[in-house]
Amino acid sequence: MTISENSSEPAALPVILIVDDQPLNIHLLNQILQADYDVYSATSGEEALAFCQSQQPDLILLDVMMPEMDGYEVCRRLKRESLTSDIPVIFITVHNNTMEEESGLAAGAVDFIARSASPGVMRARVKTHLKLKQQADLLRSYAMIDGLTGIANRRHFDQALSAEWRRCARLGKPLALILIDIDFFKQFNDYYGHQAGDACLIKVAACLKAELNRSYDLVARYGGEEFVCLLPETTLSGAETKAQAMLQSISDLGIPHVRSELGGKISISLGVAVTMPANGEAAVDLIQSADRLLYEAKHAGRNQVKSMQLTSSLS
Repeated sequence: MTISENSSEPAALPVILIVDDQPLNIHLLNQILQADYDVYSATSGEEALAFCQSQQPDLILLDVMMPEMDGYEVCRRLKRESLTSDIPVIFITVHNNTMEEESGLAAGAVDFIARSASPGVMRARVKTHLKLKQQADLLRSYAMIDGLTGIANRRHFDQALSAEWRRCARLGKPLALILIDIDFFKQFNDYYGHQAGDACLIKVAACLKAELNRSYDLVARYGGEEFVCLLPETTLSGAETKAQAMLQSISDLGIPHVRSELGGKISISLGVAVTMPANGEAAVDLIQSADRLLYEAKHAGRNQVKSMQLTSSLS
């Protein structure tokens, strides 16, 4: 794969992917955009799709006419995948006819720019669509955040689980899930009141999130006093270590709980399930297994971890 990068500070700039089978066309667009953006390039549709699976750009400039896979098919495939469906695609074309534009918009593109457009027009159109994407991303992020704790909500988790299941299945990597429940939380609310209960949930959520040190790990509020943690590419031993660290960090918070039967402070129980995802299997089995293990942890006395490595039914 030939992916070229043109920025010394990629994290600070929007990422643009140029897809064109002609190196000269890539060079010309790169010259126009490299001062303001982190520019990457791909010379085929397959290469572009592979790049977008590993790193989602903020915008794609896509050539229509390419061998093997044309721009329309690349765009359709991007729009079919939840991981890439929200990336705006602008077609770059030498033609300027209504039929071609209709085909591109039907495939999911947001705009067409003629290859003959001036650098100023090119930069302005790119800037406009990046601003629109930023606004859309902000609105989507609000819909994915739990209003009380500020961490991911159940909807965000469901989408992340689906995406990571497919990704780990494709890469042959394990996927770990930790289901977490605050022990005797109803008694906490009854004794201290719901405002104190909300404050407790906020502290627990922040503590669990602080234990995650990889950008693709996720902790979400699963419902009520339950939380869930998704750990892609994590083995059973790694997930157990993380769960034990969470158990200890919540204990270290020292939140008083006089109605608890476990030492007078807030504690948690955790169920850890790890599997090797496979196409044709359901991610819900991983959740159900973690839920059963959480029940075992609570039934065994709470304030502990129960874990299991699952075996694929397709192996």
